[in-house]
Order: sequence, then structure tokens, then C-alpha cells
Amino acid sequence: MTTRVELKSGVVYFPGLLARVAQEHLRDEIYTAISEAQLFQSTMPRWGNPMSVKMLNLGTLGWVSDKSGYRYQKTHPVTNASWPPIFPSLLKIWDQLTNAYAPPEACLINYYSATAKMGLHQDRDEDDFNAPVVSLSLGDTALFRIGTSERAGPTQSIKLQSGDGLIFGGPARLDFHGIDRIYKDTSTLLKEGGRFNLTMRRVTKPNL
Repeated sequence: MTTRVELKSGVVYFPGLLARVAQEHLRDEIYTAISEAQLFQSTMPRWGNPMSVKMLNLGTLGWVSDKSGYRYQKTHPVTNASWPPIFPSLLKIWDQLTNAYAPPEACLINYYSATAKMGLHQDRDEDDFNAPVVSLSLGDTALFRIGTSERAGPTQSIKLQSGDGLIFGGPARLDFHGIDRIYKDTSTLLKEGGRFNLTMRRVTKPNL
């Protein structure tokens, strides 16, 4: 039975959602996608400074950032190829955690090295805010922080370990959140160390 912990209204934590065998299977699927499509490094819109994470998208749409701004697009910014499809294993998890909401169109895979971070930000480049964001952690433990819809609002933190799941939606859908640090060598899952974070998003509003 899946353990479900409500951190606050709209934010639900699923510790140990994926068993080790499932984590290894998902890790190997990610490695295959990376070998075919390659990781890339986005830059911040205003100044063009590179982000500390490397990323890849799965799905019909993928999130990118450069001097033109934040957006979703259908192709890889370096290779111009279409994104790899979202794995069936991920779609199954989406259906499980969202009560089979309309399928996700994007799955952003962020790779965090031991020194990578992600500042507080909102996921607001989507058209559909009714759909939650589904997050999965693989590899080293990360300190995740989430606040409110106001940048200066109070925050709370939780350590996300390999195999953990988390969703935020409803009243928390536009809450600021980020990764403050990675705890090096806390997992043996990734041969290179570090952490993969996968976030599945519905981008467009479903046709009812």
C-alpha cells in the first residue's frame, strides 16, 4: 500500500513510492533516452547564465529556457529532434497519483550533480493549472523547499530520497519551490552519483 503524507493542502509526499527494482528500471530507461537524445543545459532568460542542472524532456512538449524566455517547444534546442516519448512506466505512475487526469505532455528530467541547486521558482509556463505536477526522485537525497504563491512567503523543507514521489496542485499549484542542496553519496543508484528529478506536467488544457 502506498504511503501518503499530506504536507499541506495540495502538496502530497509519497515516501518510498518506487522500490529499488523499479528505480533501477526507470534509471536504465533514462540512460537510454539520454544516449539517444542527449542532455542539454538551459540558460537564464535575462543574463544568459547557465543553470547548474542539466536536463532532457520526454513527451510531445519539452520545457526550455534561454535568452528568449521560458517556454515549451516540440523539439530539442540543440539537436532539433522531437523529444523521446514518455515511458509507459511513468504514465502508469501519473495515472496512479492523479486519478488518471488527462495524460502529461511533458516530463522534464533534471540531473543534479553534488553541487547543483535550483532556486525558488513557480511552474507557471503551462496553460492548465488544474493538473498537478508529479515529481519523482532518483539517486542522492535532495533538500526540497516549498513556500506559497508569494515569493517571500513562509517555506517548509523535506528531504526527498531515491524512490520518493511528490505532487503539488490545487491551492499549491503555483507555490514557489526549489532544491537547496544535494546530499552527496546518499544513494548508490546512479553510477555517476547525483540525482535525477522527473517532473511530469500537463501543459495544455484537455478537450472535455
